[in-house]
Amino acid sequence: MIRLDKYLAEMGAGTRQEVKRYIRQGRIKVDGLTVKCPEMKVDEEIQKVVLDNTTIEYVSYEYYMLNKPAGVVSATEDPRDKTVVDLIKSRKRNDLFPVGRLDKDTEGLLLITNDGKLCHRLLSPKKHVDKCYYAVIDGRVTEADVKAFREGINIGTLDDEEWTRPAELKIIESGNISRIRLTIQEGRYHQIKRMFRVSGREVRYLKRERMGTLTLDDSLKPGQYRALTKEELERL
Repeated sequence: MIRLDKYLAEMGAGTRQEVKRYIRQGRIKVDGLTVKCPEMKVDEEIQKVVLDNTTIEYVSYEYYMLNKPAGVVSATEDPRDKTVVDLIKSRKRNDLFPVGRLDKDTEGLLLITNDGKLCHRLLSPKKHVDKCYYAVIDGRVTEADVKAFREGINIGTLDDEEWTRPAELKIIESGNISRIRLTIQEGRYHQIKRMFRVSGREVRYLKRERMGTLTLDDSLKPGQYRALTKEELERL
């Protein structure tokens, strides 16, 4: 059971104060009867709630796979830029958030949900969840880098060391412009860019392809999204 005003607010019908006003104005019906008490408890699984002539269905959790485009920030709101949550046009709830973050100029897999427990399991350092990225690097990447990444990189300073956990670096193409895949188990600020910057190289392009058991759907173009399948959710 859940309060009627909370039900409506969580489903994006308005802010808590706005939906209270709607209720007192007699715009809400529960099972066909007009209700004017915001505190009324409703059974979100079986009762029908209608705002004006629109049925407001309750959904406890939502899970979306987003192919994040460059130029969009990994946040729930931002005063200047479009956010990843803004891209989820079909969302029913208003409390969705990105699981972790990708830099503004980074593309690829991002999970959007309101499931805090799942978010904790995926992001907790103790869980050692793999995050796999494809990157284009200015400069030649060598087997010496593979070894160094496996041993850990100090992305801090000599006076204030900040060592990364062992990472798996695979070279796809090595040259003046190199292409690689990198699997890490953490997500420090600008981590991959800082790892390569230690040796004087810059990341030209970065895209996350996988997080744990969840792999980016190849059919999703940047900015597109879809709900997770039952199988994907069960594996997570």
